[in-house]
Amino acid sequence: QVQLVESGGGLVQAGGSLRLSCAASGSIFSINAMGWYRQAPGNQRELVATITSGGSTNYADSVKGRFTISRDNAKNTVYLQMNSLKSEDTAVYYCNANMIAGWPPLLSEYWGRGTLVTVSE
Repeated sequence: QVQLVESGGGLVQAGGSLRLSCAASGSIFSINAMGWYRQAPGNQRELVATITSGGSTNYADSVKGRFTISRDNAKNTVYLQMNSLKSEDTAVYYCNANMIAGWPPLLSEYWGRGTLVTVSE
């Protein structure tokens, strides 16, 4: 079974840092883009950052300069380093990956179950 599992969420004070991880496992043939999205209460899910297999990155304006996305292709893992956290960063953070996986191998979008990040004032 192909799955994405996030870790690293929690409670942090404003100005603090957290590092999220997301590991892909199962019958994976290749992983294209990976990314992080978030959804705050009452809001729609929004893009936070994405990274291609070659390392090209894209960020939401609201997190540029504070968050850094990276990946370890050997470990099928994507990370999100979050610094200078603000209360408005409070949300459930979801990992996303575009992968050829499963049997027969199919190109599909996969999502993790999410990890809660709470930033207190």
